Amino acid sequence: MTGAAERVRGDWLREYAPAAQDAPCVVAFPHAGGSAGFFVPLARALAPAVRVLAVQYPGRLDRRREPAVEDVRALARRVAEVIAGEPDGARMAFFGHSMGSLVAFETALLAERGLGTPPERLFVSGGRAPALTRVDPAILRDDRSLLEEVLFLGATSRQVLESADLRELVLPALRGDYRALRAYLPEPGARVRCPITALVGDRDPRVTVAQADRWREHTTGPFRLTVLPGDHFYLTRRLEDVAETVRRGLAVPV
Repeated sequence: MTGAAERVRGDWLREYAPAAQDAPCVVAFPHAGGSAGFFVPLARALAPAVRVLAVQYPGRLDRRREPAVEDVRALARRVAEVIAGEPDGARMAFFGHSMGSLVAFETALLAERGLGTPPERLFVSGGRAPALTRVDPAILRDDRSLLEEVLFLGATSRQVLESADLRELVLPALRGDYRALRAYLPEPGARVRCPITALVGDRDPRVTVAQADRWREHTTGPFRLTVLPGDHFYLTRRLEDVAETVRRGLAVPV
């Protein structure tokens, strides 16, 4: 999803809504197979009090000619290096959905270890805690099983399964992202210093409330769990609730 208001900031970052010059910045990390445009509604809901910079991973849309990065930590390092080039002194938080929660977590670890500006809060949405990350090998058995998984999660429509052209567009990124998830092993005992806010849908078929609550083990700071009505993509229907959670976490007005 793009539009006239989109501002492309290099290969990696997209800005979809103007914000105040001194607004805190939320770097948003999409789900497996997802793109920066997934965060257009959130960017518009939070502007102008909060600036959203959405990450565009390689292997999709305008970056579809690039290979997907099939390693969560390697992807996080590349994002961290880009963010490190942002102006110093800006208030910054990370928001990751599903696979993006892991990439955001690993990026936060790198930032706290000196690569860029550490986030003041990490928002993790629709994702199991790192130590609980599991991908059934059967999902990667073939293209149809992979597409059936994302259809089950609500990330795509039956139309994608039936259109060869659409499958050709989405499969390379999906395959690469799920391989990255399959291979991911968190650093034992890894914790960020910043507070973590975990968000999850109460009917998520892949992430239980208890699994989301385990994110509390990955911070030495405060932890908050927010449970909202919905499935894995609850945030598309509970946009204002998510936006309010971000505002509250950053202590900014509506």
